[in-house]
Amino acid sequence: MTRTTLTNQGQLALPKAVRQQLGLRKGDQFEVSVVDEIRLRLLRRYHAAQLRDLLRGSRIPFAGFEQEQAALAWALSERERRG
Repeated sequence: MTRTTLTNQGQLALPKAVRQQLGLRKGDQFEVSVVDEIRLRLLRRYHAAQLRDLLRGSRIPFAGFEQEQAALAWALSERERRG
């Protein structure tokens, strides 16, 4: 287990060993949740070329941009509603 300290500005520094182990880079974003403890979940960023590879072999049809935007808006509103 590794320790870190909260600054006056409310910031935590992740130790170098943790950053290296997870391959973290400047600008990486996290989702923070509190469930009897603080949990950080790395929100992965992908480049367009990586997305093509991730979707290769998928049999899910693309619904179209308007349907995808509507689905995303619904998912985000549900997430905010749940808190």
